Amino acid sequence: MDEEERGGSAPLMSSELLGFPTGARVLIVNCDDFGMDEDVNAAVIDSIERGIGSSCSLMVPCPAAQHAMGLLRRRPEIPFGVHLTLVCETPALSRAPSAPRRLVPSLLDAAGRLFEPTPAGRAELLARARIEEVEVEFRAQIDTVADAGLAPTHLDFHCLADGGRADILDLTVALAAEYGLAVRVWLEPGLRSMRRRSLPVVDHAFLDSFSLDLDGKQDRYARLLRELPAGLSEWAVHPSLGGARSRATDGGWRVRRSDYEFLVSEDARELVRQEGVVVTDYRAVQRVWRGQAGGVTGWGGARRR
Repeated sequence: MDEEERGGSAPLMSSELLGFPTGARVLIVNCDDFGMDEDVNAAVIDSIERGIGSSCSLMVPCPAAQHAMGLLRRRPEIPFGVHLTLVCETPALSRAPSAPRRLVPSLLDAAGRLFEPTPAGRAELLARARIEEVEVEFRAQIDTVADAGLAPTHLDFHCLADGGRADILDLTVALAAEYGLAVRVWLEPGLRSMRRRSLPVVDHAFLDSFSLDLDGKQDRYARLLRELPAGLSEWAVHPSLGGARSRATDGGWRVRRSDYEFLVSEDARELVRQEGVVVTDYRAVQRVWRGQAGGVTGWGGARRR
């Protein structure tokens, strides 16, 4: 569709910025929380290799992150992002930052651990977090992945939509420009800001699988695929095998197990085929963000040390 057909001024949809034709229904199915535990790791890999999952996001501070990175090293074809983590629901002894504690005291609770992602925990973190310490922690997480010989495609956030604060999002966009990555953005005003820079972000409401009711969830997913609009959409899904150890430590294991069951189902694969949905990943988004990096500005402190 040319500019005249659009009415003279309508901007391109993000799907079109990625090179897809007008009217294409494009979907990123990103498996979040990779590295949380080995049940999650196994389900994420299976959801991508055998199901409709298209990419994943690695939680570097989590206890099974090294296991997850080993899986990625053996599967360089799997695209992944860094799931920037300032709050963590894993067992207390595992809630350590990636940076030395002495460098990030404003990010830690009274026990010296990452905050839990409760409303109170997130509020306290965001009220006291110093942006320079957020940068130290984010760099530590990104550099841990790079030091493992892995190349992520994007940055996104665990339990803090768009980082939870405007300055944290600005910092992350600046870091992405420096490292040659994209950023998952899904709230206003971040979406407006990225669109003004011709950076592809979701064209439609972002879906977090924890927002779906367990009852009738498989039917809900099927309906969402059938009704997927033209443009770029993203689902943040959270697959897990939901084994005995996960059930003992993860209060959300039912959500994760039901995500996994749908993602690897024949119904999901057949619906994608029947509906002509194009399942893509952040590599396409990264290429455009990287190409626009010279025009991206963010928090002025973002620079490699």
